[in-house]
Amino acid sequence: MQDNGKSVRGVTTREVLRSNDTAKRSNEIVVAARELYEEKGLAHTSIQDITNHVGVTRSLFYHYFQNKEEVTSAVLDQYIADFLEALQHWDEGRHQQDIESSLRSMVKIMRMVLFEKNTFRMALSTQENAALYLDFLNRFAAHGAEFMTKHPVDEATNYGQDMDHLYETFYVLIVGMAGYLRTHPDADDDVLIDIITQTLHIDQAV
Repeated sequence: MQDNGKSVRGVTTREVLRSNDTAKRSNEIVVAARELYEEKGLAHTSIQDITNHVGVTRSLFYHYFQNKEEVTSAVLDQYIADFLEALQHWDEGRHQQDIESSLRSMVKIMRMVLFEKNTFRMALSTQENAALYLDFLNRFAAHGAEFMTKHPVDEATNYGQDMDHLYETFYVLIVGMAGYLRTHPDADDDVLIDIITQTLHIDQAV
């Protein structure tokens, strides 16, 4: 019997445990940063605040993240993960033949992502954090476009086979919708649905 602590794949048990512990500790720091950003805002949260919240040293923070910007990027990743989870629930719960209902619920998700009320999300809309917001928007559009190309809104007309550059169309649509909603937060849902259906060549009468 081998006593070197290795599995059949050549990875020691200690290495697996260390990797799991690293992922857990890193996630704890990201969760703490997100909680503080949402409570106090980005500008008013320091690395020291984050380490105090988690109960770790600054040196341990720097073991996982090079700076505050890097942990902030990880927080944005969590928001994107929340968005993708919402899209998954949307896809699983909708009725394929009820296109209007599907589009209305999609618009609701867009509003939720863009206008969720917390200090961090509000800070993303400021001029000071314009670059960070652009980074968030690009990730939001990229993941949303990838998801939607694989989960058609209208399988009856199967726009995925009838349109060229489908991913790019969704990307531009999402960025455009986000920009429009930021400047026109009270826009009527019917207007937004019309924009989507015209862009994707969906027959609302279906």
